[in-house]
Amino acid sequence: MDFSNLLGKVYELLTIYGMKVVAAIIIFIVGRWVARGVSNLIRRVMKKSKTDETLVSFVGNLSYVALLAFVIIATLNQLGIQTASFIAVLAAAGLAIGLALQGSLGNFAAGVLMIIFKPFKVGHYIEGAGVAGTVEEVQIFSTQLKTPDNKTIIVPNSKIMGDNITNYTMKATRRVDFVFGIGYGDDIDKARQVIERIIDQDERVLKDPAPMVAVSELADSSVNFTVRAWTNGGDYWPFYYDTTEKVKKQFDAEGISIPFPQRDVHVYEHKG
Repeated sequence: MDFSNLLGKVYELLTIYGMKVVAAIIIFIVGRWVARGVSNLIRRVMKKSKTDETLVSFVGNLSYVALLAFVIIATLNQLGIQTASFIAVLAAAGLAIGLALQGSLGNFAAGVLMIIFKPFKVGHYIEGAGVAGTVEEVQIFSTQLKTPDNKTIIVPNSKIMGDNITNYTMKATRRVDFVFGIGYGDDIDKARQVIERIIDQDERVLKDPAPMVAVSELADSSVNFTVRAWTNGGDYWPFYYDTTEKVKKQFDAEGISIPFPQRDVHVYEHKG
């Protein structure tokens, strides 16, 4: 084959495939630009609706990757590459990865639901999945809690969403419950007055709902008072500890006895 024939063949190939290559490049560049524009539009819409920033970032990135995958497939198709088998391989690989990462995908789905429905926020004190602590960070796959004694607990999101969640911080106020016992020989009215006076003098106690002091049980060795008072959430533990101490001291000053708690007595039946 002489040089002129070779040039003719090269020119023929460039004529046939050159336009396809140019079109493929245009499809890729324009498609990538469109994918980025759609992703940014989704981000703006979600931000205007005050969606959580973590979810905004995740959905934006996911939409961009999904659109870019379609652009790449369209580009390959323009070059004449058969994409059916390519898509089948990707689908099979995605299925295999999904089966291998079943637990992680469950945590991921639970994380998305937590970000959307917000059963708790960072800073809330919660109990769930058998643990309790203050929420430090909500991630896509796990939630980080800090216990009162400064331990860090990493809990998979699927475990939290699959169990009951008790949020102690979501409500502004909380009810503090006490049980105080007195002896059977003590004056019930006097004891009630002591407790009511301590509760009424504490500025942390809310007037609405009103506090309650009532005899709730005639136990084996004591007459028990149930006391219920409402405070702001941040005052719960300080009020609980202070009131317990004040009642003990005032009972001692008034000569009101506090019976010792009865230990469990186990009776064993001998079988001969």
